[in-house]
Amino acid sequence: MLDRRAGPDDVRRAVYALRDAKFDNVSLDLIYGIPGQSAADLDADLSDALALEPEHVSCYELEAKPGTRFTHAHGAELARQAEAMESYFEGVVARLTAAGYRWYETANFCRPAGLADGRDLRSRHNLAYWRGREYLGLGIGAVSTIDGRRLRVTPRLGAYLAALAGGEKPPREVEELSQEVRRSERVLLGLRLDEPLELAGLETAVDWPAVDRLERLGLVRRDGEPAGALALTRRGRFLGGGVTADLLA
Repeated sequence: MLDRRAGPDDVRRAVYALRDAKFDNVSLDLIYGIPGQSAADLDADLSDALALEPEHVSCYELEAKPGTRFTHAHGAELARQAEAMESYFEGVVARLTAAGYRWYETANFCRPAGLADGRDLRSRHNLAYWRGREYLGLGIGAVSTIDGRRLRVTPRLGAYLAALAGGEKPPREVEELSQEVRRSERVLLGLRLDEPLELAGLETAVDWPAVDRLERLGLVRRDGEPAGALALTRRGRFLGGGVTADLLA
């Protein structure tokens, strides 16, 4: 369905090979909301993933880009899946947390430190995004955020290869990130984590009446005054982006 060559047995063999090579920290990515998938299919996928005992699991909704061949071929089924996505998400969280995984970020789960010799098994790469750190992306379509700028390399294969063949840098877009944008993104991304976001220096990015309202609704939790720290409640995390967008000034 997704035009990928690897099948379930290929995934299992890869994990077994990593374990034989003594890798003790393995992560699996799982996509759900695939055309034709049912809730029972997703539960079976989760069972297969848990049977491999990964230290880390990332679970992502299928994102089908408008205008693509895939969306044209499966538009009606994708629309049906979109209606079921919320229940899929809730099922993923329920199943993995029941298995002892920590839901530390909207789409990311890891075994808690107590089950892994005290190691922090959260993805350092992912945490760099959510904590507003700089990162470097290499290759076609790659994005980097460095020195207050966001750089996007062209996603067009022809232009990318032509530039390399001519000994030139591939085309890229450069976006200057203002302090206001950087503060807003810090709030949006930081609240994806299960740890409180310290608001010192971010006060102007937050709509404080909205914080009061969402706190009364049981969607956010505030610690300390005057700004202190902010976190989404479990209910707020299921609503995710809608809550964080409402919090922005």
